[in-house]
Amino acid sequence: MGLNVKKFIGETLASVKKNVDGPAICAFSGGVDSTVTAALATRAIGKNLHAIFVDTGLIRIGEKEYAEQLAEKLGINLKVADESERFIGALKGITDPEKKRKIIGKLFIAVFEEHARKIRAKYLFRKRLSDRRHQRNRCASALGLHEAKPKREPRLYLFQGTIGPDWIESGGGMRATIKSHHNVGGLPEKMGLKLMEPLRDLYKHEVRMVAKELGIPETIYNRQPFPGPGLAVRVVGEITPERVETVKKACKIVEDEMNSSAEKGKMERPWQYFAALLPVKTVGVRGDERSYQYTMVVRAVGSLDGMTAHFSKADWETLERISSRITNEITEIGRVFYDITNKPPSTIELE
Repeated sequence: MGLNVKKFIGETLASVKKNVDGPAICAFSGGVDSTVTAALATRAIGKNLHAIFVDTGLIRIGEKEYAEQLAEKLGINLKVADESERFIGALKGITDPEKKRKIIGKLFIAVFEEHARKIRAKYLFRKRLSDRRHQRNRCASALGLHEAKPKREPRLYLFQGTIGPDWIESGGGMRATIKSHHNVGGLPEKMGLKLMEPLRDLYKHEVRMVAKELGIPETIYNRQPFPGPGLAVRVVGEITPERVETVKKACKIVEDEMNSSAEKGKMERPWQYFAALLPVKTVGVRGDERSYQYTMVVRAVGSLDGMTAHFSKADWETLERISSRITNEITEIGRVFYDITNKPPSTIELE
């Protein structure tokens, strides 16, 4: 049976209103999952929702500005936290993909907990002021007769845009671990936040249905997915600021060229499309001199829900432009490959 979108939205809003009794944090990246989560939570608890965009230093060019404009457009209360040095520093020397994902997941939670404590402190301060005003306004004859019972401090909540494939691929129980998604397998064992994941049982195409029903523009809900760990899973091997910058530039070229070709009708716009850096150097020629430079992989796939995917049959002219631009504009790159592997046996991202 297909998803009853109106029923899902109604039940989700009712559940959030009933269960969230104080301020809440929302992990906000500007992707469709976190945007729908933030939009639902905002409808339910209004300004008590505090969306946080974490600049990990592993985001695409223009991503922070996009998130800020999107939040303003949708009326989402957003704060940007620049934690780029913290994330890049924590990943120094780490090459194992699972370790990368878990380090990133724990750091995200640490950042959210820090912001949540500050937000709750302000919330409790305002609440105490309000309670004191209320007590002063009580009838004089009632003053001092009954001591008010101390109220339980509100819990700290964290909304995440976790969807079905995230926890399925992260393993657990009888499920094998394909890769630990930062928002599931990367979570620390103990957290000071109560998780709220309204999209947990949905797949990507269902999330997009919900977004459409909420009135979110198509350009937003049909935007290609971007991995939670960001460019960390597109730099195969060790993370360095220089390698991250290389991938940022290459991803921008791939997106620009494939978007342009799709708009001109030369190819179908892929479900996801990007570049990834391999820790491999090959011999080439620059001018009349020998070169020995890194290798870039371009990947584009079609999919419905991200659980399976097929490689996109991009037109040769587009691929040629991408290759020429990458090798001309990014001097560290001497060779470009195109990935023609389906999922399975591969995953969509390289790590």
